[in-house]
Amino acid sequence: MNFQNISDDDGTILVKMARTVVTKYLTNNTKIFDHDFKEKFSFNAGVFVTINDKSGLRGCIGFPFAIKKLSDALTDAAISASTEDPRFPSITQNELNNLVFEVTVLSDAEEISTSSPEEIIQEVKIGRDGLIIEKDSQSGLLLPQVPVEYNWDVVDFLNHTCHKAGLPNGSWKDKDTKISKFQGIIFREILPNGEIVREKFQ
Repeated sequence: MNFQNISDDDGTILVKMARTVVTKYLTNNTKIFDHDFKEKFSFNAGVFVTINDKSGLRGCIGFPFAIKKLSDALTDAAISASTEDPRFPSITQNELNNLVFEVTVLSDAEEISTSSPEEIIQEVKIGRDGLIIEKDSQSGLLLPQVPVEYNWDVVDFLNHTCHKAGLPNGSWKDKDTKISKFQGIIFREILPNGEIVREKFQ
């Protein structure tokens, strides 16, 4: 299996495992070990785990590059999203039944080689692409679903990714800024502990 052929059933397994991992970790501070899960998702892939409550984002952390087996990356991302996102306090066990879990499996990132601002804009498609912007030692990433949720156009998306990297708006136009795009397969619960669906924005 690889990124290209992840099925809806696979997505259901990934989201359920993200919830199970967090539940077990918050309950007794241990990591779950599931041999069948590790074997099924033994290929390397980037992944993000996003956790939302009724007011919006509650935690989101992941691995943008395929440096780990998906099984291990998902486990680590789920725990980090629930306990280590610096924007939020750690999630508590009492919150779990009010949270929606989402998993995004990432393709390999592809650098946008053109340097013309107009051509860069043409290279990015809202609802398909996520972005990574890097300059000097700073970097920022936004997932493909983010500009859809906020109704951004491509320029907004580029500027907000710059902001995520701690860079001024418009830094994406600089010659020494590296811009990469990637795609994501997104699965999420419709309601807490509810049906899991594949997101389709296009």
